[in-house]
Amino acid sequence: MFRSVSFVGRISVIAVAVIGAALVLGQQQDDSRGREHRNTISQNAERMIAEGQQTFRFDTFGDEEFWGGALQLHRAIAGSELGGVGPGLTPRTALQLGLTVDVNALPDPVVQQIRQGAVDLDSPATTLVLLRANAVVGLTGFFDASGRLSSIGIQCALCHSTVNDSLAPGIGSRLDGWANHDLNIGAIAALAPNLEPVANLLGVNVTTVRQVLNSWGPGKFDAQLFLDGKAVNPQQVSHGIVTGTNVPAATLIPNAFGLAGYNQHTWTGSWGSVSYWNAFVANLEMHGKGNFFDPRLDNPAQFPVAARNRFGHLRTPPEDDRITRKLPALHFYQLAIPAPVPRAGADFDQAGAERGDALFSGKAKCNDCHVEPLWTEPGWNLHRPEEIGIDSFQADRAPDRAYKTQNLAALFVRENSHFTAPSNRGRFYHDGRFTTLLDVVNHYNAQFNLGLTQRERLDLVEYLKSLPEPEKGVSR
Repeated sequence: MFRSVSFVGRISVIAVAVIGAALVLGQQQDDSRGREHRNTISQNAERMIAEGQQTFRFDTFGDEEFWGGALQLHRAIAGSELGGVGPGLTPRTALQLGLTVDVNALPDPVVQQIRQGAVDLDSPATTLVLLRANAVVGLTGFFDASGRLSSIGIQCALCHSTVNDSLAPGIGSRLDGWANHDLNIGAIAALAPNLEPVANLLGVNVTTVRQVLNSWGPGKFDAQLFLDGKAVNPQQVSHGIVTGTNVPAATLIPNAFGLAGYNQHTWTGSWGSVSYWNAFVANLEMHGKGNFFDPRLDNPAQFPVAARNRFGHLRTPPEDDRITRKLPALHFYQLAIPAPVPRAGADFDQAGAERGDALFSGKAKCNDCHVEPLWTEPGWNLHRPEEIGIDSFQADRAPDRAYKTQNLAALFVRENSHFTAPSNRGRFYHDGRFTTLLDVVNHYNAQFNLGLTQRERLDLVEYLKSLPEPEKGVSR
């Protein structure tokens, strides 16, 4: 019996050991599979960010057929002496129009020449050198076998990137996601020798098209012009006060950073997600080659131009589609761009911001809509014009006729930005109707009868300039 018990005991010990070994092996296999899965996710994220950045910075989606082939913009850039027309676009004029140069794309000798002031900024030939180096942010030049500029295309980065001016004003390292508030995209487009395609689309003459494009000013673009053909807001109203009549319909170019975590991303809604807007812009604004579907644009009363041209039903064969497959990575990259973090002392007053913090979620009631730390509403972040005390013009150009609760991250970028023309100094709200953040706070103080004192309003401004908090953004 003792031998039998001992034998059973030995069997039990062996069984336990085998089971334990199997469990350890299983755990190791599970850990291995888990690590493999995590590595797969990390590798996929890195790949999508790299692909998305490449698309954001350099992909024209085939739009050179429009900007170069149809409008002939490249000929105005080259000038008559280099195979184009007119005086050409010099680097000096290009910088004045808000175009920027990526210093990291320039050969070292060129960088040294710029430092020494030895580069001819008054020759279109220098502009072509920059285009050959792929150094002009948001523009791609196409050259033929003889070296002549044969076409031009644009990228997302044209409007939604700038540079840090590390080498010279307008020349530096890229800041992806930062709206180029100095870019006069309307004036650049107005240089095109052939605006007949745009005039025919809108049903007006070329002179009118150029007048409208030149009316936009720095930092503004009218994304709805090709939908409804409206060039001006007949009466701009804020809190019952008329602040302008026949104001250009263009809106401020929005930043493309800090987009993750919330719903509508454009000034007005409900257009759709970031991916929707990327498809919209790539197809309808940049005039790339792809597919786009939105039957809401069939409404002839609200979108007469779009309905007439069936812009909500664009179809391109898969082999010719240069947009659709790039949307996932482009979306991923944009969501990965964090908002820049302001610097205490340089961008905002620390003591005032600390006092304003309590006001934001207290007496001023800002947090009721601009919920920390998204700084907009989680969920449906749209409001009727009458709720925020302004006119409905821009909201009426969107499907839901509403305005988005603006994400407040990195407002200091706009507060500290510089516009040269007095008529273009407005930095806040969709159309820049308010020049400063204090103007915005004054508007809501009146709209909601908040009873904020002047000191409280100034403190609230300092807090708004301090967003996002350091752990919620990225240092510059």
